[in-house]
Amino acid sequence: MTKTVAIIGGGVAGLETAKQLNSLGYSVKLFEKSNTLGGHVAKWDRLFPNKRHASEVVSSLTLSQGNTQTLVGTTVSSIKRQHGNFIISANSNNHEADAVVLATGFELFPAEKKEEYGYGLFENVITSADLEQMFIKHGKPAMASGHKPVRIAFIHCVGSRDEKVNRPYCSKVCCVTAVKQAIEVKEAIPNCEVFCFYMDLRMFGPGYEDLYKEAQSKGVTFIRGRLSESSEIEGGRVQIKAEDTLASTPLKMSVDIVVLMVGMSPQLDTSKLAADLGLSLNADGFIAATDLHTNPTETTTKGVFVTGACTGPNNITDTVNAAKATALDVHNYLSR
Repeated sequence: MTKTVAIIGGGVAGLETAKQLNSLGYSVKLFEKSNTLGGHVAKWDRLFPNKRHASEVVSSLTLSQGNTQTLVGTTVSSIKRQHGNFIISANSNNHEADAVVLATGFELFPAEKKEEYGYGLFENVITSADLEQMFIKHGKPAMASGHKPVRIAFIHCVGSRDEKVNRPYCSKVCCVTAVKQAIEVKEAIPNCEVFCFYMDLRMFGPGYEDLYKEAQSKGVTFIRGRLSESSEIEGGRVQIKAEDTLASTPLKMSVDIVVLMVGMSPQLDTSKLAADLGLSLNADGFIAATDLHTNPTETTTKGVFVTGACTGPNNITDTVNAAKATALDVHNYLSR
């Protein structure tokens, strides 16, 4: 008899896990609370480091899902173990599975929590996700008035490496995303001045350092310093105050748009499911795996596995690799 695996989350991690489990002969029930698959990647325009369109990645993962029942617009309210199997309650219906994979991903840090930056108060203070939507819809950024910006500031580490908002960890992808977006701004509006305010530049992945050099060659200015406050001035422009920590000098600048590079936060819904299943959270609020080195997909509850960014910040490559490993661990478990 074909065994069934329930996957909670239809982003990159969930889709790749489903694909792999199908190839191993398992039936999959994939639960996604939104009405579309692909998670955060589906809301992005182009990806680092090669500027590939995000839609290509999502399409490659959603094609040929095989023996997968996809349930979009379906929120899982609870999961419990019963007679060795799992009962998943979702949208007033119950579903049974032999194993469960949590692939619930992350939430973007709510930028309004950094009140001093002005998100939600000043119309030309936006997030990196907002900028991606501008690229998707218009191919370039624009001020709220519709005017073309002539100066844009990117602010790194918003909701990352920040004890004040209980986000002490690095979100991994914000630095390289800022560099990618800065290049795209210069490509779309060549005469626009672009500044990146950073703490440290963490360009750890393949092609990331090359992207940084490309940004410099295109005229992007990098300033080591953290934004202290912003205020709205005439015409909806934004005045920012920071410190250039390399030069040890205060800095004041007027810009047309401020882009806040928001980090990854734990998905709030995940903590409820984790509690149902007796799972622990790590110090940052993500789901704790059995062993970070040797068992990164297994949990302390037999038959329950984790994959992707529900365990901590991940890029797409790491997430796909984690999903492949998860599928194999689920197979080994169900084979036993």
